[in-house]
Amino acid sequence: MLFTHLLKQQNPLRAAMTTAYRMDEEQCVAHLLEMAALPAESLARITHTAHQLVAEVRKRRLERGGLDAFLYEYDLSSAEGIALMCLAEALLRIPDKETIDKLLSDKLTNADWGSHLGQSESLFVNAATWGLLLTGKLYDQSTVTEKPLRSALKRFLGRTGAPVIRQAAKQAMKVLGQQFVMGQTIEEALKRARNGEAKGYRYSYDMLGEAARTAQDAEHYFQSYQAAIQKIGVAAAGRGVIASPGISVKLSALHPRYEFAEQDEVVPAVTAKLLILAEQAKAANIGLTVDAEEAERLDISLDIIEAVYSNPALEGWEGFGLAVQSYQKRAPFVLDWLIDLARQYKRRMMVRLIKGAYWDAEIKIAQVKGLSGYPVFTRKAATDVSFLACAKKMLAARDALYCQFATHNAYSLAAVLEMAGGQQDFEFQCLHGMGYTLYDQVVGTQHLNIPCRVYAPVGGHEDLLAYLVRRLLENGANTSFVNRIIDDKIPIDDIIVDPVAVMRSHAQKAHPKIPLPVNIYGSTRKNSCGIDLTNVVELNALDKAVAACCQQPWKAAPLINGEFASGEQQPMYDPADKRRQIGTVIKATVEQTKQALAFADVAFYKWDSQPVEQRALCLERAADLLEQRMPQFIALAVREGGKTIPDAVGEVREAVDFCRYYAEQARKELAQPVRLLGPTGELNQISLHGRGVIACISPWNFPLAIFMGQVTAALAAGNAVIAKPADQTPLIATAAVQLLHEAGIPKDVVQVLPGRGSVVGTTLINDLRVKGVMFTGSTETARMINQTLANREGVIVPFIAETGGQNAMIVDSSALPEQAVADIITSAFGSAGQRCSAARVLFVQEEIAPKLIEMLTGAMAELK
Repeated sequence: MLFTHLLKQQNPLRAAMTTAYRMDEEQCVAHLLEMAALPAESLARITHTAHQLVAEVRKRRLERGGLDAFLYEYDLSSAEGIALMCLAEALLRIPDKETIDKLLSDKLTNADWGSHLGQSESLFVNAATWGLLLTGKLYDQSTVTEKPLRSALKRFLGRTGAPVIRQAAKQAMKVLGQQFVMGQTIEEALKRARNGEAKGYRYSYDMLGEAARTAQDAEHYFQSYQAAIQKIGVAAAGRGVIASPGISVKLSALHPRYEFAEQDEVVPAVTAKLLILAEQAKAANIGLTVDAEEAERLDISLDIIEAVYSNPALEGWEGFGLAVQSYQKRAPFVLDWLIDLARQYKRRMMVRLIKGAYWDAEIKIAQVKGLSGYPVFTRKAATDVSFLACAKKMLAARDALYCQFATHNAYSLAAVLEMAGGQQDFEFQCLHGMGYTLYDQVVGTQHLNIPCRVYAPVGGHEDLLAYLVRRLLENGANTSFVNRIIDDKIPIDDIIVDPVAVMRSHAQKAHPKIPLPVNIYGSTRKNSCGIDLTNVVELNALDKAVAACCQQPWKAAPLINGEFASGEQQPMYDPADKRRQIGTVIKATVEQTKQALAFADVAFYKWDSQPVEQRALCLERAADLLEQRMPQFIALAVREGGKTIPDAVGEVREAVDFCRYYAEQARKELAQPVRLLGPTGELNQISLHGRGVIACISPWNFPLAIFMGQVTAALAAGNAVIAKPADQTPLIATAAVQLLHEAGIPKDVVQVLPGRGSVVGTTLINDLRVKGVMFTGSTETARMINQTLANREGVIVPFIAETGGQNAMIVDSSALPEQAVADIITSAFGSAGQRCSAARVLFVQEEIAPKLIEMLTGAMAELK
């Protein structure tokens, strides 16, 4: 088996969680609607409470003013909001003035700042808008028509203006950052929190930083967590795990390869580090919460959480916790498992119920991977229903859980209050910089006296940037409750609607404008189906199927008119283990090549005369067969092509996409003659047809995808094809042509000839019956083919060549180094660096080169 080390036995609750991950959204929402339902009298009280909360928030909005009003004015649906987000994301980390000037010029000159003048009642907002407007004018001198004034502005920028603007812009971004970041150090954050604690707020500190890219990153984050726990413990002064401030920990910050495929190394390594942090938190008598991350990491996160929580060293401590994302379809099943775990070890676990911060990424990842569905709900109201259903489940298990409800939604808050039934053994949570006007009405003895814990990010400006933008996106989105709650133009009753009623009113529970991944191309063609390599159920099934395919001996030989030609059999070996024979190959001779040409030359006319629709249907059947037999072609790609499992899945999916794409293009371009404009009385038409026999010469690095891309393009256009695969990969090519025959393409229309280029390739390109050549490979071979075709007698022969190159990636100082490193590694080393588009040369701006090269070196050291 190829990945036995990744497979494990699951207990029934974990198995239910895995099944829920693949659950149909309609079915999942129907289940949650039953769970979240409340009696009419409860709904009336919830609505009344929510209405009061929103009304008070709107009343206090103008009192707070300042940055709150600024963020309200520049929401992210506007070009100006997007420009500000770009500045916030990049400006503070840029060390050189030239790039800062270019960024400011790019983002400030193209926005309509003038339209925001006078729109806010806040003096701060209007003053800031004037500053943005004038800065944009200074940078965009083309808007100034008078030459003397333009010259004066240029002199001003050159001497004093640009440095002043740069400093002002940087200072503005720091002010913006302070809205969402508690402090640059844990000491600063603890000091700043004192006023909030006096009002009834609690805090959970997150030492900022995205996932570790290098071993050095992971160690740095680990030490930061340790130092923070020590200082938080001192500040807690023995208040106990509930009343004390706590810490939030990202598991991806503790290991540079925190991913499912590396779990054999990751789980024990991160478990050891998290246990050290948990023991330290226990000694300090504070809480420690494991942050939620992307859906594909949940499974290994739960393995680590179980291993740490069950450790005898933590016995008696009820400060260990984690965040559960209610936008995931698995959320209620995760809670079932956690409740069972807590009861098993007879101590409460802290559970922070959140809605989730990676929704758009989860949707796009599922589409790119061609998954069967989404791990998250596609309607916002469905996430709100899930939140209520999960809250109800948690409150019913307060013997096992200390419940923490993170929401900025007044209706969700009011619903939790109602479901709690007057008991106060729980807390709310909010993000620093968001929701204070809502929770000011909840905390403290003069209000509801229910604590609210603030998720308080801590870190330097360079660390906070990526996080800051995510917070801005959440804060500024038109559909976010934080945005709508302060918009006086929206009636209060419109934003405190029961999400259960909203979802029941939808006949289709999934969002109609977010199609399943298979349907993202609309009605024209299907997306290729992928395999979720982080889902144990799918992985188990794939492992068994691939193992069965690997037991079969594979055969390659000249396949001429549907019959294998005879000849000397040569063994084929696995390139990853050359002791393992995987099949045999018979290489084509000159005579066999000419025999195949004779069949193809005759077959072309009949195939070209077939209706386009018939050819397209054959290709679509081939795509369906490829998906059905994906394990077979994955096995071939791994054993013969030396590919990794993820690359092999991508290989098959790309071949499927080629089949469907060229079927679609044939219908679009070839189905009907196109009438041309001409003089009255004349009828001029153009119609497209095949040219004849096409020689398709494909490479070893993509032995199925490029092979099928060339062949299906030629077949869709009405040509007959003779395919010559690379010497190293004839087995997968032979299986692909057999599949095309099974899909309905005549056996004399597409034939495969494994063999040496000097024999098969040379014979094909010199034969006048070959009317076109498609080639992917070296530039040297392409030149030779081109010269041979140019010297042939008769008409000019089309030659389509894809050859290697020196692809460059350019990284300037505005790039986020962590993201740049991830993309560099993917581009340079994905598919073992054998993509035609792989990065060959990296150009890095000198001001950031030392840091980026150090990070890249560390990340490369983690590659396997």
